[in-house]
Amino acid sequence: MAEHTNRLAQESSPYLLQHAHNPVDWYPWGEEAFAKAKAENKLLLISIGYSSCHWCHVMERESFEDTAVAQVMNDRFVCVKVDREERPDVDQVYMSAVQLMTGQGGWPLNCFALPDGRPVHGGTYFPAKQWVELLTELDKTWQQDPDRVRAYAERLHQGVKSQNLVQTTEEEAVVDRGDLDALVDVWRDRLDNINGGPDKVPKFPMPNNYEFLLRYAWLTEDNALKRHVELTLDKMALGGIHDQVGGGFARYSTDAVWKAPHFEKMLYDNAQLVSLYSRAYQAFGKPLYKQTVEHALAFIQREMTAPNGLFYSALDADTEGEEGRFYVWEKDELQTLLGAEYDLAAAYYNVGPKGLWEHGRYILLRSEDDPAFADQFGIALPELEQRITAINNTLLHARETRERPGLDDKCLTSWNALMVSGYCDAYEAFGDPTYLQCATRAMDVLLSTCRRTNGALWHSYKAETNGPGKATINGYLEDYCFTIEGADRPLPGHLRRTLAHRSTRLGRPCHPPFPG
Repeated sequence: MAEHTNRLAQESSPYLLQHAHNPVDWYPWGEEAFAKAKAENKLLLISIGYSSCHWCHVMERESFEDTAVAQVMNDRFVCVKVDREERPDVDQVYMSAVQLMTGQGGWPLNCFALPDGRPVHGGTYFPAKQWVELLTELDKTWQQDPDRVRAYAERLHQGVKSQNLVQTTEEEAVVDRGDLDALVDVWRDRLDNINGGPDKVPKFPMPNNYEFLLRYAWLTEDNALKRHVELTLDKMALGGIHDQVGGGFARYSTDAVWKAPHFEKMLYDNAQLVSLYSRAYQAFGKPLYKQTVEHALAFIQREMTAPNGLFYSALDADTEGEEGRFYVWEKDELQTLLGAEYDLAAAYYNVGPKGLWEHGRYILLRSEDDPAFADQFGIALPELEQRITAINNTLLHARETRERPGLDDKCLTSWNALMVSGYCDAYEAFGDPTYLQCATRAMDVLLSTCRRTNGALWHSYKAETNGPGKATINGYLEDYCFTIEGADRPLPGHLRRTLAHRSTRLGRPCHPPFPG
């Protein structure tokens, strides 16, 4: 039996449940926490993160699992845990506040607030010693000079409000070609035309950005921009951010060359990247892009699909207390597993200086696509593909014997709808009927489980061990937007009607396929 149990044990969020046995007296977001803070005249500590966040785990191990640190938190604050994926509205408010205060943001997001919820101080990850010092000093200031704290909270509150104001106008908004050209010209100066992506680190794939650039380059016949998009997609598909053995993409690369990822895998990233690579295949016709989509959807089917056809949210970055341990390899391990095929695999996946990472382990990544590699090594392309498939199967089987990354098994409406769109885009590009079947099944289940009797949507669905599962949290704008989009994809009419047959109140005109 666990030594400590707090109120989070009654929650369904995998992230909140991760903290259910901390010695911190965590409250979920809600009126109970606010009432306690007001009754005891304490500041709120609102700590926001998500289940697959590496630095969230680090701060938990260093501070939230430490009984001495927890005692300081419990004595001086009312402590609230929030899953940012369940409550993006709460996350947005306190992220805006922290960004105003510090100029940066991220997770874990730790924001201190008055008993009425107005933020007064915050930051992201804090080492344990610095964290205790901050807790002590902030509580001291609150006890000795509360008016000063309230005055600062009011100024910060007004700053956060001003960021979220939407100016209305009666004038018709006109966007012409010149506006788009000017936008892209500013963007163009910030592109890395050697390694692809933006000219900064870390590098996020940002698939919606590249969908826009792809369409813009194609429609304007901008060959330089086409080359940049193609370069970026090549580098990502060949890099360590792409799980070469199991398929799918990590959330972002920590370096400029797409080598070392932050290893968590998120459904929303992979859904959008499936759409992007499917459309890029239509534009460029590169087998690498088809291979990338096929491997990504194999990963989704294998590791992210629930028995009812919905899609789970994320896989953790950490196993065995180490980031990325599930995905990286030692040389002698590869030699033992692959035997006579080791030399081919080592050349193909850069098991050498280029692939070396930490602790003598290797991230598997590629330098060129299959036709170029086959030509360089004098191997017929069909033979290479057959041997690499066998190598990947061996490594995937061996990897399955390791401690698996934690799975966030809640099913979010918006992210599931993005995955439906991804499957539809893959079906449109490649014609595999199983893709359409997966999309149709998921949309059907999504609208059966997450649509309310009045036509509104729930945001999150969680299966139960002994029961039908439960949908919770009122839907956000993203849930409606992505569900509408997923329910009416640019497919032949009878197939679109099949996909959208349960969503007659959520329809919209479809857009033309790419390239149009």
